[in-house]
Amino acid sequence: MTKQIVFSVTLLITLGIFAYTVNRLIGLFKLTRPAFPIKDFGKRFGIMMGVAFGQKKIFRRPVIGFFHALVFWGFCVILIGSIEMVIDGVTGTDKVLKCLGPVYDFIMASGDIFAFLIIISIIVFLSRRLFFHIKRFEGVEMIKKTHIDAIIALTLILLLMVSLLAMNIGYVKHNTLLNEEISGLYPVSNILAGLIGGSSADSYWVLNQISWWTHILTIFFFANYLPYSKHFHVFMSVPNVFLSRLDPLGKLPNMDNITREVKLMLNPDTAFAAQPADATVERFGVKDAEDASWKNYFDSLSCTQCGRCTSVCPANITGKKLSPRKVMMNLRERMKEKGPLMVKNGRDFSDNRSLLRDYISEEEIWACTTCNACAKECPININHPTFIVDMRRYLVMEEASAPGELKAVFNNIENNGAPWQYSAEDRLLWTKDLEINVY
Repeated sequence: MTKQIVFSVTLLITLGIFAYTVNRLIGLFKLTRPAFPIKDFGKRFGIMMGVAFGQKKIFRRPVIGFFHALVFWGFCVILIGSIEMVIDGVTGTDKVLKCLGPVYDFIMASGDIFAFLIIISIIVFLSRRLFFHIKRFEGVEMIKKTHIDAIIALTLILLLMVSLLAMNIGYVKHNTLLNEEISGLYPVSNILAGLIGGSSADSYWVLNQISWWTHILTIFFFANYLPYSKHFHVFMSVPNVFLSRLDPLGKLPNMDNITREVKLMLNPDTAFAAQPADATVERFGVKDAEDASWKNYFDSLSCTQCGRCTSVCPANITGKKLSPRKVMMNLRERMKEKGPLMVKNGRDFSDNRSLLRDYISEEEIWACTTCNACAKECPININHPTFIVDMRRYLVMEEASAPGELKAVFNNIENNGAPWQYSAEDRLLWTKDLEINVY
């Protein structure tokens, strides 16, 4: 009974902290702008199964992608065992899901095997970060704090898997020594248990209980650490893939406020009917975090900071400052900085800083070629170019700020109706001295 009370209190504290975090994030999402409508659920489900659960983009780097896929699939299986642990902890039962019979055997065996495979994968990941110079893990945005965060998250996952195997070993050994029934199959733990020297059944029961508490408390801590970590994608990546933008990558979305202006010019009556006279004038494009859409912010929270986007960016490869990963990380950082102050003081609050220029320079966003290599490579379907273009839209439409070459094009379009410096009447003068034979 004491165990149930302690567990239940711990669970309530965990859920309370997590609810506070979720409520805080909802408040920040309310500051953002609307995005595209969510429809075509069948197509979205197919994309989610292929990209998120099938991990098909991860396998573009087959070796390390395989290890990552093992971790993801393992977590999906082990999650069932974690749910069982929560039920057991609250109700005081022991392996409550064993009523599933052969299905339970399969789930426990899969979780046991995956725990071992995840340990191997995490050791590989930690080795790559600690002892190898992986270029895509570097960059101006990848500060020391970011690397420490990654190591902490990986270490917590390693602790989860070690404690799970230790718990299974203690359970198998204890029940074997007492000739009691073993619920479920534990192929890896059976092998490891056979390698351990003799000891009393009570010792293995203590091992099982210590490991049980270590595992579940680490889960509770990890769940509340994730929203403040780069590993928040553990929660966010699957829904982010489901909410993917379904338009072709090269298609840039129109701006609703510009569309209304065009409608106003073409048909004032229709435009005024759709747009109330007292409607608030919106800012064109994105200057600060609150100008981003909810999907942009969702992308920033989901970003795995893996660097695959930056590693294929032609601008970055040729030495320019642009890093698509940095753009997403900066949006998350800026909202974390300004968002709580806006929630407290209102949406009009200003701290005399902005995402554009204070976090992301003009040089960075104008370096983007909108080739969409980053969006194509991203394992969770983040669309960087649309966000970058929205920042460009702000510069051009609100500040008339653009590189000189573009300003010349804009002036020519305004004066000549075409990107070229010649008027329509003079456009064919270059042909006047050509000898053209007409047959």
